[in-house]
Amino acid sequence: MASWPIAEVARMSGVTARTLRHYDEIALLPPAGIGSNGHRYYEEAQLLRLQQILVLRALGLGLSEISRVLATRVDELEALRGHHRRLLAERDRLDALAATVARTITDLERSRKDGTPMTGINRPENLFEGVRAADYEEGLRDFPELAEATGRATAELSPEEVEAGQRERTALMIRLAELMAAGVPVDAAEVRAEIAGQYRALTAIQPVSPEEFRAMGRACVENEPWRAAYESIAPGLAEYQRDAIEAYAAALPA
Repeated sequence: MASWPIAEVARMSGVTARTLRHYDEIALLPPAGIGSNGHRYYEEAQLLRLQQILVLRALGLGLSEISRVLATRVDELEALRGHHRRLLAERDRLDALAATVARTITDLERSRKDGTPMTGINRPENLFEGVRAADYEEGLRDFPELAEATGRATAELSPEEVEAGQRERTALMIRLAELMAAGVPVDAAEVRAEIAGQYRALTAIQPVSPEEFRAMGRACVENEPWRAAYESIAPGLAEYQRDAIEAYAAALPA
């Protein structure tokens, strides 16, 4: 039977080897075997399971919940049908999100042109239609320990608190977009204040070193879910966020 080493599985799936090792450590995705060289090897059954894990992550499930879901799945075909139904629902949600962003762009353009207030600001729910906390959590997939800690913290929140958190994340993106559009340097005091709030929020969940924070900044550009979220607010915002984090992290004690 064909098998693939962890490096090849990482290349094919886009999941880092570090994440695959973490999935093995928590018994979510054990490899088919370990070679004499100590490397993990995966066969077709493990690749199919990884596909299900990634689909469920994309649908917003945390790793603990995914483990429970997969433990109850018996028929792979029926499982895939269920995933397909949820993906179609997710497509509809993304269509709603795209419409939300389009309305915001139109509203911003009109407001700047004639000086009238933004209807999106007067009715804040217009800014957040289609946005979910899971979009942020999906971006944490390359930081499994922080993702798990975030999942535990989120599980303790009320729906109202979760909604408030996702609104604040989107509001932060908009504030940074306004600073970027105004030409404010990434090391300016007002940008540092925004990034400092992000860093405090992260370290309240789990300690984050300056280097880990830099890696998260790079993920704003390299991790597709995060990049798409930032770019939906303003082109170039992902790079601006990355550079702002780098400037802030450079001043943190090692």
